[in-house]
Amino acid sequence: MKMKRGFTLIEILIVIAVIAILLGITLPRFRGMQEEGSISQAKSELKTLQTALESYYIHNDNEYPDDLDDLEDAEPLIVPELPTDPFNPGEDYGYYVGGTNDQYYVIYSVGPEGDGEAEIDDDNEVDETENGDSCIYVSNAGQDTTP
Repeated sequence: MKMKRGFTLIEILIVIAVIAILLGITLPRFRGMQEEGSISQAKSELKTLQTALESYYIHNDNEYPDDLDDLEDAEPLIVPELPTDPFNPGEDYGYYVGGTNDQYYVIYSVGPEGDGEAEIDDDNEVDETENGDSCIYVSNAGQDTTP
């Protein structure tokens, strides 16, 4: 008597169910890792832009640029190309100059939720009410900028 070799329908359904459960466990974890990577990327790029702004300030009579795009045209060349916000593809990081005599700035990413925004308030501090829940930013606000 010959037996047929192969899988039964129930065995195949059980294997598919196990694979589906494993995918259900791993995909959310993978997405969380992507978000953590984007947060790290944004923090790193914001620190680089902050250093570039300070260099621009030193080389341009103690004035900050009106726009981050000015860093690409600065002499000496500071930033050859501006990075884009990982949470807002195709868009640059937000930038705001304000406070006493426009001596304070904040550069920000909209963050994972895509609603972050920051600005300098009347007390030369970063306005927390404008940040949204996910804003990532760097700033010199609250620091003494007098030479």
